[in-house]
Amino acid sequence: MVVIAQVSDLHVDSGERSGERAGRVFRYLAGLPVAPDAVIVTGDIADHGAEAEYERVRGLARLGSPVLWCPGNHDDRGPYRKALLGEDVDVAPVNRAYEIGGVLIVMVDSSIPGRNEGRLGDETIEWLGATLAGRSEMPALICFHHPPVALGMPYVDGMRQFGAGRLAAVIERHPQVVAVLCGHAHTPAVTTFAGRPLVVAPGVVSTSMLPFETEAIVDLGLPPMVAFHLLDDDHRLTTHFRVVV
Repeated sequence: MVVIAQVSDLHVDSGERSGERAGRVFRYLAGLPVAPDAVIVTGDIADHGAEAEYERVRGLARLGSPVLWCPGNHDDRGPYRKALLGEDVDVAPVNRAYEIGGVLIVMVDSSIPGRNEGRLGDETIEWLGATLAGRSEMPALICFHHPPVALGMPYVDGMRQFGAGRLAAVIERHPQVVAVLCGHAHTPAVTTFAGRPLVVAPGVVSTSMLPFETEAIVDLGLPPMVAFHLLDDDHRLTTHFRVVV
């Protein structure tokens, strides 16, 4: 059994509120009796894409598990690479693949610099296909920020990942892809994409509301949440959501 924790949409800035909520989540993960095999963070890590915000997140995310990142629409690739990954400043898409516990975890950059909606660029699509083809024997999880389908939330759906047919074609060619994991919506949700489970992580900084619940777009008072993905030996994924009080 491989256990992967997913955190999304921290939106850490210089203020007390975002830092407290993000810190609460990372302390909860650090205090688990058994550490997850990995912690993935699916975008909108910083609120303004500032170098100081990423440095603050690095200070909060001191975990015994490897922490894997991908950017969202609030992130800036240059400061993200420098302060969060310790790499040279570069504006190319930030795509990474990791092998953990016999599972390929593919962290994909769905961001478009300066835009709120998402799209996988041609180089990212090519990289993803080559990465999956090169490790066809391993179960794979594809992770990015923007959901590639509408979720019934007009505000979020207007800035989802577009051009998703290209992504679906890649997934359909690779049966080892177990599921797709994303964030951006600030609410836990489960649907399907390209015949695979699509799991949307809850937000840390806030919770988005459904249009039939309230006229408010987000609720700032609800506590942050995390997702736990359990991948068994038969490559079956089960997801649990936990409130962090």
